[in-house]
Amino acid sequence: MKILLAGAGAFGQKHLDAIRTIGGIEVDSLVGRELEPTREVARKYGIGHATTSLGEALGRPGIVAAILATPTQLHAAQVIECLRAGKHVQVEIPLADSWADAEAVVRAQRASGLVCMVGHTRRFNPSHQWIHQRIGAGELDIQQMDVQTYFFRRTNMNALGQPRSWTDHLLWHHAAHTVDLFAYQTGSPIAVANAVQGPIHPKLGIAMDMSVQMKAATGAICTLSLSFNNEGPLGTFFRYICDNGTYIARYDDLIDGKDRQIDVSKVDLSMNGIELQDREFFAAIREAREPNASVAQVLPCYRTLADLERQLNSRV
Repeated sequence: MKILLAGAGAFGQKHLDAIRTIGGIEVDSLVGRELEPTREVARKYGIGHATTSLGEALGRPGIVAAILATPTQLHAAQVIECLRAGKHVQVEIPLADSWADAEAVVRAQRASGLVCMVGHTRRFNPSHQWIHQRIGAGELDIQQMDVQTYFFRRTNMNALGQPRSWTDHLLWHHAAHTVDLFAYQTGSPIAVANAVQGPIHPKLGIAMDMSVQMKAATGAICTLSLSFNNEGPLGTFFRYICDNGTYIARYDDLIDGKDRQIDVSKVDLSMNGIELQDREFFAAIREAREPNASVAQVLPCYRTLADLERQLNSRV
């Protein structure tokens, strides 16, 4: 399968590392913001074509699909461009940074009939899969999720410590992971959602601290704390308080409430959530089916984010 990848930064390279392990996939073209750094990454991964134009890459012969790991503000327009070019597409989280754009992507996907998937990686991490499988088997029922998403990011840098050309966002990017996962794990729509945020950063123009509270139709509740001001430990920690045990997940690791490690190595083909996410995308294309984390499945998450944004803006 011949694909293009747009985004030569930290997350684009995570996808390139994952694709190397999957096999049967050729990255024909790498798209980046600046040509020379993009060529450098292309050489590193043995990609023969590098460009700053998504349209140029989409026009190359034999391209079947695109993976977009580009700045948030470009996501919706680029997904629609790929779909209109007849290409299946996976876009990194978030799908969009507005409700109108999220709806526009869903309309474009329905018109195209193509596979369109969003990188909601938590659905694929083995730790969260382990919980999901036990909920499906009737062994667990979530009472509460307590989630902390913490970074130290007072300047506009990416995960590689390089300057970003765009600004990250606690609500539309980082909260999206937990809003979607909460609904996915409870198997229930979010009935109530509230948010408060701290001061707006004078240069970045975003809130550096935020708190979100949610209640699912099942009655389960979720409390999410987010910060760009936290010096450590960094990352996202998920505490599942269930009717039959407590579990703490951090990326691909899982422990129970007594600090005992749970072996999740046999849950799926890999312990790498990005690789599993990419495997699902390629399998859905080959099998002509809807993928897990399709745009239709994750759309309710973005409706909730839009509702929370309206709340926050009304309190400014």
